[in-house]
Amino acid sequence: MLSFARLLSLLALAVPFLLSGCTTMNPVPPAAVAEFAPTGTLRVAINYGNAVLAARDAATGELSGVSVDLARELARRLGVPVAFTGFNTAGRVVDAVKTGTLDVMFLAIDPLRANEIDYSAAYVLIEGAYAVPQASPIRANAEVDRAGVRVVVGAGSAYDLHLTRELKAATIVRVQNSQLVVSTLMEQKLEVGAGVKQQLEADLKKTPGLRLLDGRFMAIHQAMGTPRGRPAAARYLAEFVEEMKATGFVAEALQRHRIEGALVAPAGR
Repeated sequence: MLSFARLLSLLALAVPFLLSGCTTMNPVPPAAVAEFAPTGTLRVAINYGNAVLAARDAATGELSGVSVDLARELARRLGVPVAFTGFNTAGRVVDAVKTGTLDVMFLAIDPLRANEIDYSAAYVLIEGAYAVPQASPIRANAEVDRAGVRVVVGAGSAYDLHLTRELKAATIVRVQNSQLVVSTLMEQKLEVGAGVKQQLEADLKKTPGLRLLDGRFMAIHQAMGTPRGRPAAARYLAEFVEEMKATGFVAEALQRHRIEGALVAPAGR
């Protein structure tokens, strides 16, 4: 049998080898750095209209949240400064991508947006939910898609794109951003409001007379993206997101920002 001293000696030799397999990703390839930051700065879009992922301080304008944390970590690894641009809707982010002024964005995965953006796998899963007046006869998600039912959504949001494809009989009413969904539902006496479950829950606490339907009508897969035509950046971004999930970075950020109800997405393929 090995003596205790000999065992300690072998462990000392093995530890550096074991730790070498637990380090972070390899250095960023120069081609990826050049594609991520063609101006020398990582230009990042933050959609603070999605309260699960980001927030904008009303007094200072400062942005914070899970997406901000991920962007800063990516910029640190690239060795470049980061510049944030805040948007209050996902649709405006997509419009800005077309102008060539953004390098990284945080959006829900949608096939229509994939014409402009190369996505990573999802890093967070968020539920899309319906809100209805307390007296509404609608009791389940399956009862929403009926003639005469008007569903108010934030224009250009992931759930707008999803419901545009899925709803056959109900009518979609679009408002400027998700923060207006509940107020429009009440003021115009509409039948249903659709949005991110956490956002609706927060709004309903301030707006009596409404209730959420049980369950969800969709799972929103939030991902990082970069404009199409940057293959090296897209490859690295996919690896980066997988590591951020696997190491607990995303889970810790959700906890730090006191986000409830959002789930860390499973490992991508």
